[in-house]
Amino acid sequence: MPKVFDIKFPGGCQTLPEGFWAALDVWIKKPHVLNKRLCGVKETRSEDVDWEDLRVLLDSGPDVLSFLTCRDSQTHGKDKPWSSSVRTFIPKVSCYGGILHKEVTLKDFGRQQVTFLPFEEDAEGRVSLKKGNIYQIQLCSVDCEEWALELHGLTPDAWFSDGVAYPKLPWLLSDLLPKLVRWATECKSSEFRSTLSLLPVDKYSLTYQQLKDKYKAMVKVWPEVTDPEKFVFEDVAIATYLLHHGKGIDVRRRKIWDMYGAQTLLEEKAITPSESCLFPGTDWLIGNHSDELTPWIPVIAARSSYSCRYFVLPCCFFDFYGKYQRRQCKKSQYKEYIDFITEVSQVSGFNTEEDCLRIPSTKRVCLVGKSRNYQISDEAEAEQRRTQYIRSRQTSRGVPVQGSDIRNDGGSCHMDGYSVRTPESSWGAGFQPRDSVEVVRNCGTLPRDLVDGVVLHVANVLLGMTEKDGGGSFSDWNQGGTLSVSEVAGLLQQETLQRLKKECGGLQTLLKNNHQVFRVEGGQVCIRDWRERKPSRADAKRKPVAPGALKTRPCWFHTHHPQGCPLQTEHCGFAHGLADLRPSTRPLKKMKNDAS
Repeated sequence: MPKVFDIKFPGGCQTLPEGFWAALDVWIKKPHVLNKRLCGVKETRSEDVDWEDLRVLLDSGPDVLSFLTCRDSQTHGKDKPWSSSVRTFIPKVSCYGGILHKEVTLKDFGRQQVTFLPFEEDAEGRVSLKKGNIYQIQLCSVDCEEWALELHGLTPDAWFSDGVAYPKLPWLLSDLLPKLVRWATECKSSEFRSTLSLLPVDKYSLTYQQLKDKYKAMVKVWPEVTDPEKFVFEDVAIATYLLHHGKGIDVRRRKIWDMYGAQTLLEEKAITPSESCLFPGTDWLIGNHSDELTPWIPVIAARSSYSCRYFVLPCCFFDFYGKYQRRQCKKSQYKEYIDFITEVSQVSGFNTEEDCLRIPSTKRVCLVGKSRNYQISDEAEAEQRRTQYIRSRQTSRGVPVQGSDIRNDGGSCHMDGYSVRTPESSWGAGFQPRDSVEVVRNCGTLPRDLVDGVVLHVANVLLGMTEKDGGGSFSDWNQGGTLSVSEVAGLLQQETLQRLKKECGGLQTLLKNNHQVFRVEGGQVCIRDWRERKPSRADAKRKPVAPGALKTRPCWFHTHHPQGCPLQTEHCGFAHGLADLRPSTRPLKKMKNDAS
């Protein structure tokens, strides 16, 4: 049968043939990582098979059997020569009606090849083999040092493509084969579980499409400062995974809350781990980017009731009483933190499961606790373990240890297996929730006279460095010298530096905020020359100035530079005097701490 394409591996590849099978497993189990029109596949019926097992499906002649064995006359001497599985394609957008698009994958370990046999199955169970789309990927050893991947097709001229379950044949060469070579060469194992491993992908895909269609209009009227494309569809994907009726609690009210009706229960409230913040009548506690509450979620769920379960999506790295401190360098910081929350969950008494959400985020690993690792009659001992573990984390951080909430007098009474704790018990003493009002710390709240004074002082020093140089290659306009950020800091009084240090980024943020005057790159500060046409790397990331913002601010150089602005009035985006100043016509910028 014809060889359609081939591609060679890099010389000296040491990961074969094991890497070949690892790469093919990715393509078989997770084709959506490459074929973006698929949500995934559902695998069924994994077994070893022979020709008789395949006869019902492959009843259209001996050509398919010949295709499976024609390039190698040897036999395995095995009763079941192929390892078979069936996968059902799940498109992102339903486009096949009641027809299921499936594929038999046949792994032949002796010949180092995998054959893909696509077929369609209707609602009555009738099967139709798509012979024109049967293909095979084989690992070939050119000699002892060289390897290659070969793609063979049964009848390439009859290949059919719909771009979803059946990609174009040239795509297999341009995208699939190079990716298989890369995967096989790297042969990396992930630190985390496969995506959506704890729930049916087909049901997830259907629900996601329904919710996406329902909420996609929200992108056009998104009231927050965050990117609507990312956050709307990320939250839709998270909601698809969870989809429980319940109540939402956040330390800060969000503008988007006004877009929901009265049936949506939302509350602005800070949760402090204590007896007054338990949820005994709740089935699930869900922590979605819960920040400093993240390690407390399994604990609160465990203490709420024996039947309470939890879901948590860790994002920022917090311990019980502050920022999480790394202890291992052999793992990524993210993996180490996930392992820490897993440990908290297990100590809290949960059989802990891990999954990866399908969201546009690098932090998409979630932990789920649905059942306990102890009997309800052992609740007192389980509670003792939780308390001791939390105390050990307190001690390691130097947080004062509180008195025990557990009565050890031998006569503690229980209700449904729980030790009695008083409503005043505050086992989260030392915990600090976020403020209900987000503090803006980007130097934007500093007094204007302070900022203007720093800008003028730094600019004058830079200009004074080249005052007698004649300005270099750009006529005689003084462009000033260059200082490092640390050298600029040495120009300022300690009191001023202390005020700047309270802001995120401090002095460097202030200099970058004054983009009109300064150019800050690579830790170096200089005067910006607006005659330069070539943008820096930092400038290339900036959005172009909106037409409604031109001439709405005074030109600093026109006012303060000894030689004025290097640009003519009509070419400068800033106003040269009051007569040149215009009112802004662009929409007001949304502020994160705007309560309206």
